[in-house]
Amino acid sequence: MNDQVAAAKRWWAQALLIGGVIAVVCLPLGALGTKFGLWAFTGGFMLLAAGAVLATLASFLGVVAYIVCLRKDLISERAPVLIGVLLGVSVLALLGMQYSKASSVPPIHNISTDTVNPPQFEKIVAIRTAEKANPLEYDADVLAPQQATAYPWVKSLELMAPVDEAVDRAEAVMRGMGLEIVAVNKSTGLVEATATTFWFGFKDDVAVRVTAGASGGSVVDVRSVSRVGQSDLGANAGRIGEILQGLGG
Repeated sequence: MNDQVAAAKRWWAQALLIGGVIAVVCLPLGALGTKFGLWAFTGGFMLLAAGAVLATLASFLGVVAYIVCLRKDLISERAPVLIGVLLGVSVLALLGMQYSKASSVPPIHNISTDTVNPPQFEKIVAIRTAEKANPLEYDADVLAPQQATAYPWVKSLELMAPVDEAVDRAEAVMRGMGLEIVAVNKSTGLVEATATTFWFGFKDDVAVRVTAGASGGSVVDVRSVSRVGQSDLGANAGRIGEILQGLGG
């Protein structure tokens, strides 16, 4: 009888530990599985949700179990229970940070320095059409006010450099950021590129348009649009800011 009781104690302690471990594994598994095409991004998000549920159970049940361990003097069960709690809390903290970030930015994914006449994609249009990506139409009435409130610094950049030189600089900056250059059209001053996120492999398309400015200088406008999803968690605006900063903005 005592052996059965001891086995039962070990079982629930190990179950909490295993639950915490699986919760942690669900995060990179969901992300990397999406990146390498094992499932659609919706499947990856389902794994994240499963990880969140397991993390919640491991955290709250683990706290109760740990209190029981202390009161019943169950020494050998304390370590696995505590580890399970810590793993669960870590997962919840990470997901909570992402939720907080998502809540702090507008649910948009199409950002442009020029909201009246955004840079237009050329070569990338066919790629996005084949993948049934988010539409490229820029609804200024809806997007511009949200963008202006959240990212007021996303504005056109004026350079003293001529158009050709500015195009070369833009291409160099984008390559330096790890973007995949899709096309460079110096006759129209357009550079098109694609950014791929590390974890999920989400792709955002970027267009840099360089036009002639006053006194022989140039004006640079940048647009970044996600292929999937509604909110980009501020990634597109951040990318535009990095490009502008790299160009001297």
